[in-house]
Amino acid sequence: MATLINLAPFLVMLLVFYFLLIRPQQKRQKAVQQMQSNLQKGDHVITIGGLHGKVDVIDEATVVIVSTDGSKLTFDRNAIREVKSEK
Repeated sequence: MATLINLAPFLVMLLVFYFLLIRPQQKRQKAVQQMQSNLQKGDHVITIGGLHGKVDVIDEATVVIVSTDGSKLTFDRNAIREVKSEK
């Protein structure tokens, strides 16, 4: 019983750590994976490097993005940070 009482603060810290840090990160990661898997041709995207462009071609692992000057660049699908909403 004494050992359980001594371990209680550590268990509480682990629970707090899980709910404040680990679980939210897992939710964000799941949302990013969902966004990357739902990419479609014509979506306006921003890459992790900050490139803004429009999706031209998609396959399983790569995405071809057309930048504003018309150049086509190939990126890994994981390099897409966000899909911009159309205005």
